[in-house]
Amino acid sequence: MTASQTARNVLVTLLITAAVYVAWLIRDVVLLVVLAIFVAAALSAPTAFVQRRTRLPRAASILVVYVALIGLVALVGAIVVPPLVDQIEAFVRKVPSYVHRLEDSRTIRDWDEQYGLLSKLEAQAGKLPSLLKDAAGELESVTVGAVERVVELIAVLAIAFLLLLDAPRLTALVYARIGPAREARARRLVNEASGAITGYVAGAFAVASLAGLVAFVVMTILGIPFAIPLAVQMAFFALIPLVGSAIGAFVIALVSLFEGPGTAIAFVAFFVVYQQLETHVLGPFVYRRTVAMRPVLVIVSVLVGAALLGILGALLAIPAAATIQIVVQEWWRARHPGDAVPDPLGPSALDAAPPADAPPPAAPGAPEPGPA
Repeated sequence: MTASQTARNVLVTLLITAAVYVAWLIRDVVLLVVLAIFVAAALSAPTAFVQRRTRLPRAASILVVYVALIGLVALVGAIVVPPLVDQIEAFVRKVPSYVHRLEDSRTIRDWDEQYGLLSKLEAQAGKLPSLLKDAAGELESVTVGAVERVVELIAVLAIAFLLLLDAPRLTALVYARIGPAREARARRLVNEASGAITGYVAGAFAVASLAGLVAFVVMTILGIPFAIPLAVQMAFFALIPLVGSAIGAFVIALVSLFEGPGTAIAFVAFFVVYQQLETHVLGPFVYRRTVAMRPVLVIVSVLVGAALLGILGALLAIPAAATIQIVVQEWWRARHPGDAVPDPLGPSALDAAPPADAPPPAAPGAPEPGPA
């Protein structure tokens, strides 16, 4: 290796290190941009559909999609929020009766005799006024945090709007720079990645909505109170892959205990059945039809995303992993043009069955069959 090549490698390494360091310093901004990219990718198909059907300019088509989404959220809010507020107020009014039930519980009395549970709770309750006073002092920071979240949401939507608006021009520029020989692969890569993200987002919201709706129906049948807020939290938690539905069901099971152990057992039994349906029918439909990922890749990607970015990372992990998988498949096509691309959902070498006309394996110690 010549001195110039060594110097160039050192310079490239330093530039990459500096870029990573700067990205870490502005990681909050980078995260907003990444979110905007995912939002733009998820809305690219609806935008293209509106533009194709209405012949509107692209900016107007994007606005139609935005207005439709905002209208849908407003409609759901108008239907859900009023009874949600009423049931939350009813829950707050019933908290004292729940406390009395706990005090009258024989199990709680036994725990109190052994561990002084009620006396400790009363001591903590005596500190409640001072805690509320301290919490009131934190209200300003909470309000500022809420305003910051709203500003970040607006920024994400604005960046996504600009990305959607400039997407045709940006992709055309990229295609022109890479040349016609690579344009077909680049178009296939962009279309497959966008389709995977759009399909996953739509499927995940459909599964979460179904989880909330089914939970509401079952709670209504079983007579579990506060069905609307509990169903809403079930739907929100169900957006988290793998464990979200279990968390939402755990909250409902805790509330149903106040109605009696039989009610709680009945709901848990329902959830076990629903979890099997979601795991073996709904989940495979979403993951296989949209992102074409094996379950082990789904689990690993969710764990890695949660470790890096918490709940947000878990939400973004699967579409991000699907995009990486598509890039790897396209790289394989480019490096091995004569070979078939490995199917991520196809049988592995261990799963492959022998051909139908293959002879049965010889018994141990038997002589090898000779030629016919």
